[in-house]
Amino acid sequence: MMEASQPVIHASNRGFRYGDGLFETMKIENAKIQLATLHFDRLFAGIKLLKFQLPVFITPQHLTETVLQLCEKNNCLASARVRLSVFRGNGSLFDADTPAEYIMECWPLEQALVSFNEQGLLLDFFPDVKKSCDEFANLKSTSHLPYVMAAAYAQEKGLDDCLVLNHFGRVADTSIANIFLIKNKTIYTPSLAEGCIAGVMRQHLISLLKAKEMEVCETAISLNDVMEADELFVTNAIRGIKWVYHCNEKVFSNNVLKLLMQELNYLLS
Repeated sequence: MMEASQPVIHASNRGFRYGDGLFETMKIENAKIQLATLHFDRLFAGIKLLKFQLPVFITPQHLTETVLQLCEKNNCLASARVRLSVFRGNGSLFDADTPAEYIMECWPLEQALVSFNEQGLLLDFFPDVKKSCDEFANLKSTSHLPYVMAAAYAQEKGLDDCLVLNHFGRVADTSIANIFLIKNKTIYTPSLAEGCIAGVMRQHLISLLKAKEMEVCETAISLNDVMEADELFVTNAIRGIKWVYHCNEKVFSNNVLKLLMQELNYLLS
């Protein structure tokens, strides 16, 4: 382990040079990684897709132990946010692959991040970039430029976040979260074929909704679908569920969402 101020990568690091890597952002509560199985399933599926040469010692068990050791070192085992970045190694594009490496960071997590946001979020559509819908679009990739620019646009416009569109002009996700809408008590979210990140909280919530026999539909969502929705909310592994109050001049209620959160709250971590 190293001090956060110390350099940890080489100038030829492929994650730095080319965005040739993956990352997971995980929530720690009471010395436990929340949704750990979903995080590691996604990570190792991405490693397989990108054909990283993974050292045999890098397993979910090894990573879990290292995460908890790091949080203990930083006195935040009770509540923390951990970023785990895995990259192909060092070299140029046509160099022989070197064994994959990883970097792990952690920060204390504020309770406000996981409580219900009574004021709601302010969103809009990001007009400048369209995401692809290929097999790499669902990865939590360090090649994150569309989301970087969407976040910068949100900051410039005084927004909390922005909806990111795919190359069909339909909704994919936001710069930091998956998007859900409620219409006539049915819950909709963009399918993975629409180019969204395969979010672990998205997957967890869909499984909970189906287990409760609630109507949830993974489908294509147009801008018009968003504007005609009754309610809008976003999800990610750190913040959980967050209500969207306003998007592109439309104001959304939260009546169904509040009832949903009351029913599922103890299952959402």
